[in-house]
Amino acid sequence: MNKISKFIIFTISIVLLVTCTKKKETYIKNEGFIFGTTYHFTYQSSENIELDIKEKLQKFNASLSTYDPNSIISRVNSNDSLARADSYFTACFSKANEISTITNGAFDMTVAPVVNAWGFGFDESTIADSANIDSLMQFVGFNKIRLSNGKIIKETKGVMLDASAIAKGYGVDIASELLESKGVTNYMVEIGGEVRAKGKNAKSLYWRIGIDKPIDDPTVSQRELQAIVSIENKSLATSGNYRQFYEKDGIKYSHTIDPRTGYPARNQLLSASVLGNDCMTADAFATAFMVIGLEKSIKLVNNLDYLEAYFIYTDSSKQYFIYETEGFHKITN
Repeated sequence: MNKISKFIIFTISIVLLVTCTKKKETYIKNEGFIFGTTYHFTYQSSENIELDIKEKLQKFNASLSTYDPNSIISRVNSNDSLARADSYFTACFSKANEISTITNGAFDMTVAPVVNAWGFGFDESTIADSANIDSLMQFVGFNKIRLSNGKIIKETKGVMLDASAIAKGYGVDIASELLESKGVTNYMVEIGGEVRAKGKNAKSLYWRIGIDKPIDDPTVSQRELQAIVSIENKSLATSGNYRQFYEKDGIKYSHTIDPRTGYPARNQLLSASVLGNDCMTADAFATAFMVIGLEKSIKLVNNLDYLEAYFIYTDSSKQYFIYETEGFHKITN
């Protein structure tokens, strides 16, 4: 056997060896609890990446969780002068400030004091009467806090931040970006109902995501779907007033607090589902739309070319109606 033949045989052997030893890529499913809610990750990979994702999300949590007394946001809220913003805090703060400007304050992370007063926040509720709410409103407003070279500067010590209406979406983005950094091109990441998907599922179809009917059911035991959408390389976030609420003296109070008034938002909207390129943006706008109501939300979303929306609303007859943007309609089944 000549040298050329030996080289060819050797080369083929190496190729066969590499081919045989390479792990086969399959669709892996991870599920569990994080951030006080559930998560579901489905992705095509030769390895289970769940532990890496959770480790990354725990670091993220240490920045923006108001339920962790040692997190950066908690230290900011307790006026720790040594607290410094990390990359997660900085990105979230910047995006929140941007959306607060676009929505004229309908989205505002400084709403924390009044959210707590109504019993929907990270601290024990106080008395949500008009006098107390009025006194707390002096601490609400994105113009009362700023970030300078990593240092958080407040106008007054009473200013506090609540990232709950943006952090879950941002966490979805963090998990998705980790998957992509490992070469994953087909995945669906869901945390607490907020979703980001890329590529296709195990059936070679775009990822199908359900939108819930607005049923008064805090336990989610009667879940029904209003619509199913197929999303391609997009994020989907939904905010609604039909599950998180409480009743006092026969009055139902929504968990969505209007930062401009300090009171629960009251309008026709029952839920807002927002489609965007990243989940952090979609998450924040879903909350903002619940605050500003149907007509203003329709006008705003149609002026933003990077968003699509699906609104479920009601009228005095208590019937459900749907408004969806043209782009959202194209993906609705």
